[in-house]
Amino acid sequence: MNPTSPSESIHVSEWSGRHDGPGPEHARWHSSIQRLGDHSPAGVALLGFSSDEGVRRNGGRQGAAEGPQAIRDALASMAVHHDMPLYDAGTIAVHGTDLETGHDLLSAHVRDIVAAGHLTIVLGGGHETAFGTHRGLRSALDHPVAIVNLDAHFDLRQADRPTSGTPFRQIADLDESEFHYSVFGISRPSNTRTLFDTAADLGAQVITDEDIASMTAEECAAIARESVAELEVVHLSIDLDVLPAATAPGVSAPAAFGVELQKILSMARALASTGKLRLVDVVELNPHFDVDNRTARVAARIIDEIVRAASAASNSELR
Repeated sequence: MNPTSPSESIHVSEWSGRHDGPGPEHARWHSSIQRLGDHSPAGVALLGFSSDEGVRRNGGRQGAAEGPQAIRDALASMAVHHDMPLYDAGTIAVHGTDLETGHDLLSAHVRDIVAAGHLTIVLGGGHETAFGTHRGLRSALDHPVAIVNLDAHFDLRQADRPTSGTPFRQIADLDESEFHYSVFGISRPSNTRTLFDTAADLGAQVITDEDIASMTAEECAAIARESVAELEVVHLSIDLDVLPAATAPGVSAPAAFGVELQKILSMARALASTGKLRLVDVVELNPHFDVDNRTARVAARIIDEIVRAASAASNSELR
């Protein structure tokens, strides 16, 4: 894909991992994934966004710029149990403090990848990632978009410049009449009353981490499906700090409570199974603070589950 100027540089990672033998029955991510090309058949495309600047501006723990490679490393040896083509579109790096140019490049790449028919999975980076990806999705498809954010934080802050705490406020500002936002996993102590009021004013659907604790995984899946029932395009954004710190220690803001992994997986699979999912962000992995690559492995498992569910939905539509 060549959506931006020749002066842009995109880093493309080399994949390696365990080999068990030839043939699809031994397939793992590293042996299946290919570099994305202009004429690649529709599949799943990974795109990295190596950015710490939004987190720095927001006063968080820096290190998320190394997240994309850590997630790729964790995915590499995972077994493949689907037939969906897998592609790597490389990584966009934010240079210095120039987040705004990074967002422009990210939006352009997401636009072209989505327009080519691929399910686009963006590996952050801080949650500032979500503004650039959503803007690219909106420019590729002429449809209202349902946003589902699995997150301990609203990320609806007003600020003089973009940060990891502003992406969904920025998205609302693009066209408030087309802002369809659900956020599941909100930590009440981590969000001010002003942010709750902002969410209410914008018509957001809000479910806290404590509310989810009393639900079954099946109930979580049903709520996720219901949240997107009225729209045909879904943007799923997953901030890994929605998980308990014991599950995801390697994030900018570890959660004291959090949402258990089984329920996050249930919601993510449910959304992928609708066949409406076009864009996924997996953000805020900070390898500097990870323990035994625990958070990277969790991120990889979430992505793999989404891809399997999306593949099953695609195969069902073809029957």
